[in-house]
Amino acid sequence: MLTLKVITEDTTGVIRRLAKKHYDAKDIINQVITTDKKRKSTQTQLDANLAELNQLSKSIGQLMKEGKKEEAEAARNQVSSMKEGNKQLENEMKDAEKVLTELLYQIPNLPSDEVPEGRIAEDNVVEREGGVIPNLSSDAVPHWDLAKKYDLIDFETGVKIAGAGFPVYKGKLARLQRALINFFLDNALEAGYLEVQPPYVVNEDSGYGTGNLPDKEGQMYHCGLDDLYLIPTAEVPVTNIYRDVILEEKDLPIKNTAYSACFRREAGSYGKDVRGLNRLHQFDKVEIVRIDKPEHSYESLKEMVDYVQSLVEKLELPWRILRLCGGDMSFASALTFDFEVFSAAQQRWLEVSSVSNFESFQANRLKCRYKDEAKKTQLCHTLNGSAMALPRIVAALLENNQTPEGIRIPKVLVPYTGFELID
Repeated sequence: MLTLKVITEDTTGVIRRLAKKHYDAKDIINQVITTDKKRKSTQTQLDANLAELNQLSKSIGQLMKEGKKEEAEAARNQVSSMKEGNKQLENEMKDAEKVLTELLYQIPNLPSDEVPEGRIAEDNVVEREGGVIPNLSSDAVPHWDLAKKYDLIDFETGVKIAGAGFPVYKGKLARLQRALINFFLDNALEAGYLEVQPPYVVNEDSGYGTGNLPDKEGQMYHCGLDDLYLIPTAEVPVTNIYRDVILEEKDLPIKNTAYSACFRREAGSYGKDVRGLNRLHQFDKVEIVRIDKPEHSYESLKEMVDYVQSLVEKLELPWRILRLCGGDMSFASALTFDFEVFSAAQQRWLEVSSVSNFESFQANRLKCRYKDEAKKTQLCHTLNGSAMALPRIVAALLENNQTPEGIRIPKVLVPYTGFELID
């Protein structure tokens, strides 16, 4: 969340910058400032009362020594009355702090100056692109038809077991899934990331820490009995490793990678664009997470973008990188680059990765800090990226590599799959 210092020192600038995300912050920012003033005023009054109460309590003993019993009794009554008043002030303080926190949780992160103006996905800026779009034969088909032809995915049984959006992978495609996971993890390890294996559920504090809660869009699965949430991405548990932690500057940047299943309700999703593997409720993904110093975080972001680019290039997929406009960014992001690969059979671009810098937004919620050379405690910057999400990668691999003989496996994956062709 935004710090009070940022909001109070540059109120006009905060409102102006949030407008780039098409978020009208004027009213809520005014509520934050008003509530904060009330909190501070109450705190000042409480501090003054406590100082007076302390002096008054000390005077009672002296009055008793001097034999001034009536005055001592009056002082006791006054102390009792002041304590009751202080309880009320303390309750007012707690209420103000609660309201203030709830307000701050509702305010999105400030977009970076590099974020382009725009409201919808069509306003995103293509940063660069590469690869060769394959020229498929006229009888080429999308991946859901290929899945039937080669008996690779059982969508119907998935519906029977759990519901739509929970496919059952079979045979060589199940092995391809496992191959991709290992390929992505091995590449991350070679790039200096430490592998961790996180839980697939998180508590409420973890959800708030990364900005996934409060869940305005209703995209997280909630396990009500235990008050736990199925993770929408490994970003949530991995970043929360550093909640309430003070790191040493020499240890930054911290680089973690993790494989996990991911769970998203995808409420409101329907139509041809979500057919097959294009949008699922459960899918596999390898995530990369960085914790860094503010002055180095944008260099880390560039390194992460270049790293994800290397993955799609190794998979021989046509790709492009988009710099997201203000209206298409996530709640917590300061700057996001999306990766898309081209599906030749569907004749459309499919998003396969999102790489973001959250600056100090998550770190402020998490209380993730580090000590600089002067031993001063500072907020870290957090970053994450999909490296990578499997469903649309698999869709593009199946579609773009279909031949009359079968589906060709990219050379880089053959050591992982143990086969060169799905036939």
